[in-house]
Amino acid sequence: MSDSSTAELAIQVQGLSKAFGRTSVLRDLELEVPWGQVLTLLGPNGSGKTTLLKILATLSKADSGRVRIGGLDPADHGPRVRRSMGVVTHDPLLYEDLSGRENPRFFARMFSLREIDERIESVTALMGMTTRLDQKVGTMSHGMRKRFSIARAMLHDPPILLMDEPESGLDQEALALLDQLLTGEERARRTVVMTTHNLDRGLALGDRVAILADGRIAYQQSKGSFDTEG
Repeated sequence: MSDSSTAELAIQVQGLSKAFGRTSVLRDLELEVPWGQVLTLLGPNGSGKTTLLKILATLSKADSGRVRIGGLDPADHGPRVRRSMGVVTHDPLLYEDLSGRENPRFFARMFSLREIDERIESVTALMGMTTRLDQKVGTMSHGMRKRFSIARAMLHDPPILLMDEPESGLDQEALALLDQLLTGEERARRTVVMTTHNLDRGLALGDRVAILADGRIAYQQSKGSFDTEG
């Protein structure tokens, strides 16, 4: 594939393999995600969804294969690649001794953001958390921490979002806010790869659905296709 065509993709994965001991989790996985697309990853526990997202987020290394984020190799352009992504994992990645305001302020300095307080107010409002900004994270429920985790991922306005079961622990109000985040006015500006166990939400939110099985993409289909077939 040419460099120009690679740059047209937000994410490109070729021949990706990862094993833990004798257990192969990803096997020569191939995946392409164009800019502006929402890809929903489905699959049973152990199918490799979380492992794939961690590799894309540079939180884990593959045993073999090639990954390009915006045409860049994370091994050569790690800081630039990480600045282009917002990541939501099962672990909220928040400091419990810091408040809801202090946590994103810490991350904002890592990204050298300007007008930090205004940006914090903006992203926490997206998840309905501005009234909790001065509360210590350690005193919050799992669902409230998850809201702050999603807000933190949006802090530097990344063009790519990687979200591992972002709906986990969210109440109905938070789910509605998350859906608005993924389908609202900013929808076309962002590329999203999201794992979920909820088939209905995956079909509703994704432009394309891919199913992982035995460490490979076993099936994928665009939204236009399954809307027509439905």
